[in-house]
Amino acid sequence: MSDSQQQNQQPSTTIQFDTLPADGVRTKYPGQQDKISQKPLTRTFTGTSIASSFDARSVRSAVMKRMHLVKRFKKQKYGSAAEAMEAENRVEGVPYHTMDLVSVSKLLKTDLEDGLAEEDIEKRRAECGYNEMEGEGGVNPVKLMLKQFLNVMVLILLIAMVVSFVFKDWIEGGVICAIMFLNAGVGFAQEFKAEKTMDSLRQMASPTSVVVRNGQQKTIPTRELVPGDVVVLKSGDVVGADCRILESFNMDIDEALLTGESLPVNKTSEVINEEDVPLGDRINMTYSSTVLTKGRGKAIVSSIGMNTEIGRIAKRLLDSGDSSKTPLQKSLDRMALFLLGVAIVSVIIVFSVAKFDIDDDVILYAVSTAISVIPEGLVAVVTLTQAFGVNTMAQRKALVRRLAALEFLGAVTNVCSDKTGTLTQSKMVMTRMWRPSSGFYHVSGLGFNIEGELKSEASNAVIAPEAMNDALTKMTLTAALCNMSEVRKDKKTDEWHGLGDPTEVALQVYAYKMKMGKPSLTKKAEPGQQWGLVAEYPFDSTIKRMSVLSKSPDGQYIGMLKGATERVLQCCVGFYEEDGSVKSASVAQLEDMVLPQVDELAAGGLRVLSLAMRPIKADGDISSNTFKREDIEQDMIFLGLVGIYDPPREESKAAVESCHEAGISVHMLTGDHIATATAIAREVSILPSNVERKDEGQYVMSAQKFDKLSEEEIDTLPSLPLVIARCSPDTKVKMIEALHRRKKIAGMTGDGVNDSPSLKEADIGIAMGQAGSDVAKQAADIVLVDDNFSTIVSAVQEGRRVFSNISRFVVHMVSANVSQLVPLLIGLAFQNGSGSLIFPMSPIQILFNNILTSSPPAMSLGLEPIHADQMTVPPRTSKESLFCVSNVMDILYYGFMIGLICLCNFIVVLFGYGNGLDDVMDSCYRGWTPECDIVFRARGALFATLTVLCLLHGFTCRDLVHSTYSPKALRGPKNWYLVASFGFGLVLLIIVLYVPVVNHDVFKHEGITWEWGMTAVSVVIYIIFAELWKALKRKFYHKI
Repeated sequence: MSDSQQQNQQPSTTIQFDTLPADGVRTKYPGQQDKISQKPLTRTFTGTSIASSFDARSVRSAVMKRMHLVKRFKKQKYGSAAEAMEAENRVEGVPYHTMDLVSVSKLLKTDLEDGLAEEDIEKRRAECGYNEMEGEGGVNPVKLMLKQFLNVMVLILLIAMVVSFVFKDWIEGGVICAIMFLNAGVGFAQEFKAEKTMDSLRQMASPTSVVVRNGQQKTIPTRELVPGDVVVLKSGDVVGADCRILESFNMDIDEALLTGESLPVNKTSEVINEEDVPLGDRINMTYSSTVLTKGRGKAIVSSIGMNTEIGRIAKRLLDSGDSSKTPLQKSLDRMALFLLGVAIVSVIIVFSVAKFDIDDDVILYAVSTAISVIPEGLVAVVTLTQAFGVNTMAQRKALVRRLAALEFLGAVTNVCSDKTGTLTQSKMVMTRMWRPSSGFYHVSGLGFNIEGELKSEASNAVIAPEAMNDALTKMTLTAALCNMSEVRKDKKTDEWHGLGDPTEVALQVYAYKMKMGKPSLTKKAEPGQQWGLVAEYPFDSTIKRMSVLSKSPDGQYIGMLKGATERVLQCCVGFYEEDGSVKSASVAQLEDMVLPQVDELAAGGLRVLSLAMRPIKADGDISSNTFKREDIEQDMIFLGLVGIYDPPREESKAAVESCHEAGISVHMLTGDHIATATAIAREVSILPSNVERKDEGQYVMSAQKFDKLSEEEIDTLPSLPLVIARCSPDTKVKMIEALHRRKKIAGMTGDGVNDSPSLKEADIGIAMGQAGSDVAKQAADIVLVDDNFSTIVSAVQEGRRVFSNISRFVVHMVSANVSQLVPLLIGLAFQNGSGSLIFPMSPIQILFNNILTSSPPAMSLGLEPIHADQMTVPPRTSKESLFCVSNVMDILYYGFMIGLICLCNFIVVLFGYGNGLDDVMDSCYRGWTPECDIVFRARGALFATLTVLCLLHGFTCRDLVHSTYSPKALRGPKNWYLVASFGFGLVLLIIVLYVPVVNHDVFKHEGITWEWGMTAVSVVIYIIFAELWKALKRKFYHKI
């Protein structure tokens, strides 16, 4: 029967104009009657998408049809080959909503079924560019450069530079200026690279689209769409470009962004005659950034980027990430202000010692003291470490959309994960089935491979496809035909892959194993043996079932049904015996017989569906709209149960156990049956292995039960459930709130539109990169490229590493500043006979240690690899912040220890080797003279010891608790960046100590000889005191 014949026989639905949302319809069309008739909306090829009652959202379609604005596509017949050729070469030049599908495909030079060929993509991209808004995002280099100078640390350097120039100390002022710009340059380069990295990662984490290219379905970034792409749309997707609808299955789209209408619009593929139709009335078009709220369909991309409707008004809908400061950045800002206060106090102390008799010496000494407080390279090192962490996580298939997530990951205490696709493979396989008379059967074979056997579990006999009895044949037939999925073989790799819903793919693969795949029954069957699909009634989540009306080769019409068991049994009046006869049974009798078998299958972690069928009696021609859904889905005859298994990923069990070892609780929140969820939870170790089945109640709960609990009742539970089955998006939000009340840091996975609230509510929202909807990805902090739970564990591990490394280098850099401040403040006591100050260190020496001695080891600590115990310690608590008591004590202890050791070396040279301060001239801070030689040597000894100890201090800070100098630690993993920075620092030290002019005129010190012996002794003393300190920390660690 032709499409046009089917359409002409569709029944009418009467609609009162009073129900129309627009009051001006009668005024605009006064000649029309008060009632109009509408044929129910149908999808383009087979079946129907109508519901049992007319939806107000379809009124627009009804009005447009009545006004003759909509026409259905009909294949035209041409009288001659010449006319056909002329029609084929003629392309309509009107807007896409007025064009039929053949014209659209010709204009866009694409195939409506197989899509574009891969070799055409680059050519089209060269012509049209990427599917993105002009000027969206991007990095502003000018703003980034200015940002390097707008902080407290650079401000102090700027003041020091100005003071040096005022007192005509050109060398010192020039060096400070050069270092200031060098530091800004390094910071700019690193931050620019980090911003570019984040920008590219945002694009990677941005919405994706499912397209058909070369006849195969694949997922690509939305920005890679080109005109002519055939796009597959499903509920929850954000439409990636302006498109012309090809197929629609009960498809509603929220277009409030463009039209302001609060209700979604029902879409069809029908042609609209009028060109000047408002956007909201173009029911065969869908637009970029609108959201699919229900149904599914296919569309062909007509416009991308700035040529889309959303591009024309230059409005961005998609979230480009959060640019506000993270908790770490705020903590560093507070530290900078604190250090500024310390610098000011230090200056006041210097002035006080001089009794406020301020001359050139006092001012320069005060400047030196202020400079020593500020870790100029800290911001650059933090930027580098975070950029490295983001890149590392991207390589491990976790895309960070907000930097705050990188910090929270190290402290996460609970992970709430979905089951399907995250803990499991998301490759559904039918492994068991049950028939009322013959019991259970086992189906072999995994994945999409169509090779497998059907074996009776009772007799252990293999059932060959040709030996199946009548009931098994009917059951397999229903599995194949009541099914919209496809199983295809890749022509290049010879691997089988599925297109469509995973559950339906599993049933289709089973049918292929039994030599009854859908193509072999329909288009590839012998003439006269073909089954035909007359109508499809798509899966409806409110009734949890779908059905089809098929026509058998002998002309009989057969209704086939599949869905949730409790909903299928409501439609049944009996069941098939093995010989194909029907035995009557009430719904209650069927439930008593079937439901225990459902529990048996579900207890093994299987998702259970029921199948049923019945012959349909009808007179005359039958079309897709002859019967309502209710007419088909009644008086069904039950066929049996199928058990579909989504096997856990191989790495899931180890990943969950790794979480437990790290003190992280894993919760499974799934929409599956409670028995299925429990079985999978046991298999991946979410449920403790020592829990008996009778005791599972305290760990496993249904969402219905959990949702009924009040906040007070939830808070009184000894522990929150580890498994919640049949959960809704609201259940997830309630779980996150319960965790927050228990002061937990929670991560939550999600993939659907309705998961957005829980992703936002969680401390770390984790969206699925493959199965996730675009709305979920925009709401999330992290996007998992591979939808794999083990990737979450890798992300937590990386988050811990990043925070630990930041703690290490902050301790290193700030303690190095303290070690410079100590000799400068105590050095105020050293005055010559005339009362002038003796400088233990020159400003250039201080800047050298801050920038070139301290920063490279700190950067190397930021790249410290993951430690073996990284995932064996509990998550850090709120007390373990960047400047917790333990870290502050480390800073003060190491700073004072290094500073005092270096000061001792200064004193030994000045008073032991020299004659003390009596012969020291007043101007020894300006340049070398024979009288100042002893002061210059003392400075050289202090500087050499301080440089070596600061370089060595980097190795100490690799582990702030355990020994880094024991034989075991020395044989352990190496940080070669740190080794390189140590060698680099020593080379620079030799240069600045012994190169003429540089040592006397710039650094104001003298090369040393025997003083190297003191430096070596100082190294030994430092290591002894560092190890003693760590031993005390290990013994009293929880008390610090």
